[in-house]
Amino acid sequence: MSGMLCWIMFAPIYKHVLIARQALLQKEVDYMLEVGANASHGYIDQAAIEASKQRLAQHGFAADDLEYTVTTTNGANGMDPTNPVMRGAGLYLRISYPYEGLFAIDRLIGIGPPSGSRMAADGMKMSEYVP
Repeated sequence: MSGMLCWIMFAPIYKHVLIARQALLQKEVDYMLEVGANASHGYIDQAAIEASKQRLAQHGFAADDLEYTVTTTNGANGMDPTNPVMRGAGLYLRISYPYEGLFAIDRLIGIGPPSGSRMAADGMKMSEYVP
């Protein structure tokens, strides 16, 4: 009974943290795609990823645990500033982060946390780069 009471009282707080982290990841993906796919860039390079990690670290994310995936619809390297993705090809970005202990409280009611899974945000934007 006390386990259930604790879960009822505190689970919403953990879920709000989960929702806030997910929203921050999605906002960062949207921002990086807006900048990376613009007419001046056509890529998301390692410098942009490092700047993103620093921005997210300001909100409590551990920079080393963030994972970035950059791909394109035409198979080009979307991280190469010397060979930007041309206009019309899609630039795809995915950022993932571990759930950490956000589901640990669910053990009080017999639900185990997801093992090895990560929250993620992703998006795609058509490149606007024209040389």
